[in-house]
Amino acid sequence: MTGLSQLYLISLCFYLLHLLDFSEFVVSQSIVQYLPGFNGPLPFYLETGYVSVSEFNDVQLFYYFVKSESNPTKDPLILWLSGGPGCSALTALAFEFGPLHFKIAEYNGSLPTLELNPNSWTRVANILFLDSPVGTGFSYSRSFQGSYTTDTKSAQQSYSFIRKWLTDHPEFLSNPLYIGGVSYSGVIIPVIAQHISDGVEVGNKPLLNLKGYLLGNPVTGGELETNSKVPFAYRMGLLSDELFESAKKNCGGNYVNVNPSNVQCTKDLQAISECTSRINSPHILEPSCILVTPKPKEINSSRIIHSPPHTPGFECRSYGYMLSYYWANDKRVRMALNVRKR
Repeated sequence: MTGLSQLYLISLCFYLLHLLDFSEFVVSQSIVQYLPGFNGPLPFYLETGYVSVSEFNDVQLFYYFVKSESNPTKDPLILWLSGGPGCSALTALAFEFGPLHFKIAEYNGSLPTLELNPNSWTRVANILFLDSPVGTGFSYSRSFQGSYTTDTKSAQQSYSFIRKWLTDHPEFLSNPLYIGGVSYSGVIIPVIAQHISDGVEVGNKPLLNLKGYLLGNPVTGGELETNSKVPFAYRMGLLSDELFESAKKNCGGNYVNVNPSNVQCTKDLQAISECTSRINSPHILEPSCILVTPKPKEINSSRIIHSPPHTPGFECRSYGYMLSYYWANDKRVRMALNVRKR
């Protein structure tokens, strides 16, 4: 073999290896038939995988896909993002409307168990639960630069995700597509929907069959939303008539960015803060419990990742979140979900 031929073969092999390396990280998927903690085979179709959403394949978004139990070829396809930002899609899959729930039992060191949710939305819809933005759940970046994210970047990457996923799953292209989420996703989802709408308008392939978006208890941002908390607390019976009327008068209906020189308004807002400080604001009839993981300002972020969660009382809603921490960090679970070691 001549030197030129050898050089050609070496170049060809390098090119093929480069293609294999590229394709490996564009879309990868696995069908999950058994999950540790669930008794027997899963009675629904569960697929997990990664989709590359960056130019150099360094950002890998993880997803759970559950097919509709009714008519998956016709039923809606919902792309769902949890809030936070940084709240894993597992919260929706296992605590909200997904096909599984954790069985709430006192943690004894063994693997927490799962049971079926009879009211799952997947009875009538195909749902893509997405770990977004990068760094959420099992999503990750192979570079420091890729780990940096913003709301704008997150929305763009989620748009890239759904385009690539549907390119790899063309059988769902004709299904009605909805984008959904809760809490902080209220900031991101309208932008994703706008990206999709703009893409359809200019003819980007594949054409996405967007029908709308849905938001639950969404963050919309801005002063109006924050300013509404005081009158809302009053209407929920958490503030006395006297305190609310005093704050309304002294603050002039403006409870955000108050001028420090307005002493009476500042005093009223301090009293309101004290009245509501021990209330579980999302669920006012439930006990106020410690967070399973502390707020970022309270502890170094690397310690959050490597430290076990706080243990709330068994009566707390957050007790189930603690169980999910031990379940999701079990090696057998990660192997079953085909989570990458990184």
